[in-house]
Amino acid sequence: MQIGQLARLTGATPKAIRRYEALGLVTPVRNRNGYREYDEHHVRSVREIRALNRLGITVEETRPFLDCLATGGDHVDDCPASLAEYQRAIDALTMTITDATERRDALQRRLRDAAYRHSELALPASELITLPPDLPVPIDDGAASHLTGQPLPPVALDSTDGTVVDLGRLDSGRIILYLYPLTGRPDTDLPTGWNTIPGARGCTAQACDFRDHHEDLRAAGVQRVFGLSSQPTAYQAEVVRRLRLPFAMLSDTSLHLAAAVAAPTFEVDGTALYKRMTLIVRDRMIEHVFHPVFPPDQHASEVLRWLQSNPA
Repeated sequence: MQIGQLARLTGATPKAIRRYEALGLVTPVRNRNGYREYDEHHVRSVREIRALNRLGITVEETRPFLDCLATGGDHVDDCPASLAEYQRAIDALTMTITDATERRDALQRRLRDAAYRHSELALPASELITLPPDLPVPIDDGAASHLTGQPLPPVALDSTDGTVVDLGRLDSGRIILYLYPLTGRPDTDLPTGWNTIPGARGCTAQACDFRDHHEDLRAAGVQRVFGLSSQPTAYQAEVVRRLRLPFAMLSDTSLHLAAAVAAPTFEVDGTALYKRMTLIVRDRMIEHVFHPVFPPDQHASEVLRWLQSNPA
């Protein structure tokens, strides 16, 4: 066969094959007309070069493998020299991984230092985070419509203020309990496709909005505000400190509240999370439900308007 057919059979370009020839890795036979002729052995050699190259072994370093074939080996790695080249490539890759890991860790430290350097400043939500303008809008699927009028169940949850809060024994009066999927952190990746899930993005902005309107909500008759998610308390406590939230977060890692009242949840990356909704609780009874919540960074104002229109 000629070089064009060899290229089609192996996926290599004619230019690459000529390079293999120049390096002495592929040696065609020249016919009487001076044309190069290739056979199945050359097909095998070119395919092996390309396969090894995809593993990170350079073209020049494939010679021990091709020599193994040339001396009668059934496989390119039947010879000790091939095994030694494997080990050399593994050692080089290990060094690359180690170097990349060290650089990644150094970047993560710098990111964390920069993100938390001014965490003592209580910035307004609009200055702290800007939500993408094209976030998908969640639809009202009726998954929370049954909650209005239900009593809060006796579910005890750890709070970021160090106490245990029993939802069934909350103080009298109005309490805001807003459920959210999860808050991100500057040094932690969000779940896969987070921005494409309707109603998922915006937990940090929502928390800041409740923070910035906390005094207004209190003036409207709210006794306490709680955030609630399935994240662990230690994770939530970092968010409370970093965002300087004037209210506590409740941790429901086992989704006990969802099981008790059939609160809507969704799953991402194999983890069940609460859908975003807000409960206005009055004397331990769910008086009003906001679901879906959108946009989350303006939700506290929406709650405030409702409270002002529905005084206790």
